Amino acid sequence: MATQNVEYQLRIPSQTENLELIRNFVSGVARKVGFDNEDINKIELALDEACTNVIEHAYRDVDNGDIDVAIKVDYQKFVIIVTDKGKSFPFKELEIPDMKQYLAELRVGGLGVYLMKTLMDEVEYHSEPGVKNEVRMAKYLLKKNG
Repeated sequence: MATQNVEYQLRIPSQTENLELIRNFVSGVARKVGFDNEDINKIELALDEACTNVIEHAYRDVDNGDIDVAIKVDYQKFVIIVTDKGKSFPFKELEIPDMKQYLAELRVGGLGVYLMKTLMDEVEYHSEPGVKNEVRMAKYLLKKNG
């Protein structure tokens, strides 16, 4: 387990073909700090959703946007911060979908934020329109008893 504060960073062009590189970067650090395969899979899926949202929405009309991925690890948490300089997103206005209705309607897409919140222990979104957007997701290193 990590006992000190450590930070890792990656800047990569916002293209779908780079999602695997981003996943490998984050899962490598997650494995290094002691997560098991189940938690690493959850982290990877949440990360994929966050980065796909950046590619498809924030940079929809931009050819050369970058995604910055930072990982901060301390003795309690593994935090992933995905930052872009694209179009902001109405994160707080999203409602958690009724999954029975969602599946009954055979809808596709629109579950990214729901999945991130389900797979990670904390998910926050901050936006400074015209400056940057930031999704911060955390997974606890030590399981909380409860």
